[in-house]
Amino acid sequence: MNKLNLQFIPSMFLIFILFILWEVLVRAFNVEEWFLPPPSLIFNELFSSYKIIFDHFLTTFTEVVVGLILSAVIAINIAIVIFFFKNLEKSIYPLLIASQTIPVITLSPLLLVWFGPNILSKIIIVIIISFFPIIVNFLDGLKSVDAEMIKMSEQFGASKLQIFYKIQVPYSFPYFISGMKIASVSSVIGAVVGEWVGASSGLGWLIKISSPQFLTERVFASIFVLSFLAIALFLFFYYLEKLVLKKYPIRGG
Repeated sequence: MNKLNLQFIPSMFLIFILFILWEVLVRAFNVEEWFLPPPSLIFNELFSSYKIIFDHFLTTFTEVVVGLILSAVIAINIAIVIFFFKNLEKSIYPLLIASQTIPVITLSPLLLVWFGPNILSKIIIVIIISFFPIIVNFLDGLKSVDAEMIKMSEQFGASKLQIFYKIQVPYSFPYFISGMKIASVSSVIGAVVGEWVGASSGLGWLIKISSPQFLTERVFASIFVLSFLAIALFLFFYYLEKLVLKKYPIRGG
């Protein structure tokens, strides 16, 4: 675990340097605070308005986590159906790809009309924007199992179901986690887009109403929190992968 923590020291150091440069340059050139506030003012806003930001964070966090869980459930089931019924792949895949070509910003108003400005419409947006990388990666993992391993299992009398659960699913775990790492970042984007179009709470909504009031430091503070959320979710799946693979050494190609 210590080795993993050391990997992030260069990134943290770089971020620290960038914040220092940002602070120095903004003050050196007398940039107006409403135009581009220095990091010190942004962090001050984080502490002084922590209750407001935290309340809206809880809304966004709920949308992201629930949407991400549902995305994983839907993606796993669709991937399994495609894997077992290979003739459906040519029919389903074009639809899945087409779902990703629709700009979410144009779909959000429709979901707002159909489901109202409640949390459900935001969760649906998160699902739409997040499930595709999970499906693609998990399906690739299922397909990547060594054919010789499957033949050997069949020779020992293993059924297709046993092969699936004891060989193909564990083998595809690293691929699944890779999809979750991508989806965890995109899910935050989906929640913010949904809140921006129509909501009464959430960090996306807070950014939307703060910007016209020239509360730029609050906008940046909200962006920092969203970035932290995306990084935290990514790291959660990163460490989960390391933990599981350490205890159960799966090799995923």
